[in-house]
Amino acid sequence: MFLHTHPYPPFIFDSTTKLIVGTLPPPRFTTGDLKADDVNFCYGSRDGQLWPILNTIFNLDLKYETTEEAITQRKQFLINRGIGICDIVALAKREKVDASDIGMLDVELRDVIGVLIKYPKIDTLLFTGGNSKNGPEYFFRKHLATYNTKFEVVSNEVPRIHQFIIPNSKRLIKTVSLTAPSGAANRAVGSLQKYKEMKAKNPSMNTIDFRVDQYRPYF
Repeated sequence: MFLHTHPYPPFIFDSTTKLIVGTLPPPRFTTGDLKADDVNFCYGSRDGQLWPILNTIFNLDLKYETTEEAITQRKQFLINRGIGICDIVALAKREKVDASDIGMLDVELRDVIGVLIKYPKIDTLLFTGGNSKNGPEYFFRKHLATYNTKFEVVSNEVPRIHQFIIPNSKRLIKTVSLTAPSGAANRAVGSLQKYKEMKAKNPSMNTIDFRVDQYRPYF
């Protein structure tokens, strides 16, 4: 049984207003067996699409390599935009050593509500995935239930939007469940009616283009 622990602490600072919430990076980030074009930071997998999406939206000219410069580029962007990262999974066990969310067992969650209380300027959570089993929204719903707090629907269209009030306060937090920035989610994107309609109008559009359009308003 492989113990898959999150290799990075939350990246949050006092001026953070938005928080990216995912699950776990691929196991090689835990073991340190990175590939040459991985970046040793959150969402740094060479196969992941979050940073390519943000690179396209903001024209960041990011480097995709295992260097301190590549890490610094990403951290500086996050600081400049008031965006933090706090994946909800602290650790999980795996029978098969892979990056699938569904393969996580005996999952231990981070206290995201505690993080929100500590950083009072955060008003939005950006989930890098939805409510399918072991996705970030799925785990957050379980986490929120331990606080006996309601998770209310604002919009059921993709990306789904919810809101909740932090316990013992009047502070309202919005959540946005973005389409996962992973290659594994490409099939799901291809089946979306909205993607099909956009593809019909612009045949050159691909699944990354779709995410760029989806992510842009929320970043």
